[in-house]
Amino acid sequence: MQKKFISNLAFLVILNFLVKPIAIFGIDATVQNQVGADSYGIYFSLLNFSMLFNIILDFGINNFTTKNIAQYPHIASKYIGKILIFRLILFLFYAVFSFSIAFVLNWNNYELYLLSFLVLNQMLVTFIAYIRSHFSGLLLFKTEAILGILDRLLLIFICGAVLYFPISNVPFKIEWFIWIQTICYGLTLIVGFILLFGKIKLPKLQYNAAFSIAIIRKSFPYALLILLMMVYTRVDSVMIERMHINGKAESAYYAKGFRLVNAFFMFAMLFSNLLLPLFSRMFQKKEDVSPLFSTASKLLIGGSILLAVISFFNSEYILSLIYTTEIDVSSPSFQLLMISFIGMCSTIIFGTLLTAKGNMFFLNTVAGIGILINFGINFYLIPIYGATGAAIATCITQTIVSGIQLAYCINELKIPFSALFMIRFVLFIGSLLAMSYFIKVDSILLLFTVLTLAFLSMILFRFIDLKALYGILKSSSEE
Repeated sequence: MQKKFISNLAFLVILNFLVKPIAIFGIDATVQNQVGADSYGIYFSLLNFSMLFNIILDFGINNFTTKNIAQYPHIASKYIGKILIFRLILFLFYAVFSFSIAFVLNWNNYELYLLSFLVLNQMLVTFIAYIRSHFSGLLLFKTEAILGILDRLLLIFICGAVLYFPISNVPFKIEWFIWIQTICYGLTLIVGFILLFGKIKLPKLQYNAAFSIAIIRKSFPYALLILLMMVYTRVDSVMIERMHINGKAESAYYAKGFRLVNAFFMFAMLFSNLLLPLFSRMFQKKEDVSPLFSTASKLLIGGSILLAVISFFNSEYILSLIYTTEIDVSSPSFQLLMISFIGMCSTIIFGTLLTAKGNMFFLNTVAGIGILINFGINFYLIPIYGATGAAIATCITQTIVSGIQLAYCINELKIPFSALFMIRFVLFIGSLLAMSYFIKVDSILLLFTVLTLAFLSMILFRFIDLKALYGILKSSSEE
């Protein structure tokens, strides 16, 4: 499994690195620069609002599908026809619920108009994710990866043409961006269905009430976990826009830092996409997960600390590479969000392991604690500090949640945690802090130098074990 993990991780990282940074910084950030803080602030708030209730669309079915197909591959084509119809019904509930809450929040007609497309986009995204969950469960990671970047690739070409080669003098509008996203998701969904039905037989579409109820019961723990985590990771921007006196602008400031963190998080989620089916199959076969867990956690958590420290000390310069205005007011929230990124990555590793093991009650309890902490801090800090207050809440929440999960994994699953590793861990962080404190980045060359030195520190303190990786890849190539 380590061989499969390392080889597929390399492919996923390279593929995503070639596409997603361009989509995020070349397209999304350019849209924000062109439409302005207020327009983008409305979009960002509505986007995160539409994601809050995405669980009604998903209901944990994707994680449930990945885990079960990884353990029992023969069921891949058994239920898909019934689930597709069931998901269309879930979409109706999701749309009604979302607009009901939107009316309560008193959004105007223009905001409701934008929300209608964002709601449609969430349906398309959820169906794409469902198709990808089949490929993950079947361990067809390369196919899943290609489908995972296709919508971003289409966005680069279509939206890039409109942004950089305009055919009129009309300023770019935020609704254009949303419409183009809808087109890209739609095309990706069509390709996904074609690829999936090339692997499994074409299903017969039918609705079965008893089956739907059974799926709800089995998926409910996964659905609840996604909902709880979505609330304490996505509600911040909505609360900023609603609670702060200058909410739309503060939401836009928060979005600038959040975009970078979200870009890094997309790469971190590649670990989860690989590890959930691998851990699930290993647990089903009663294999030892410790070697794979150790390799993955060192790579991801070590990498997150590297990025967090460098970004914290050089936040304004890094933001200036992407944005042209409001860098100083966006920097504090970005610094804090990058610190919270360490907790996010830790949660990916620990949460994925516990999900594969089936410890859903514990995960949901911890996520519920996370919501209480996040809401309590946000209600107090956002009206005073806006984006910075929300970032403080995120930082504290992610640190506490990941800490509880770590303690549980060590105690209950007997994950090894040696004193020698802790010494290397402390020395690694110390080297990053010292390097970032004494080297002030003010050019691309210096930024590249710092990143290179930090990467060498990961090797020196064995967060990246080159000898072990070489052995894994060599033995994989010989098979």
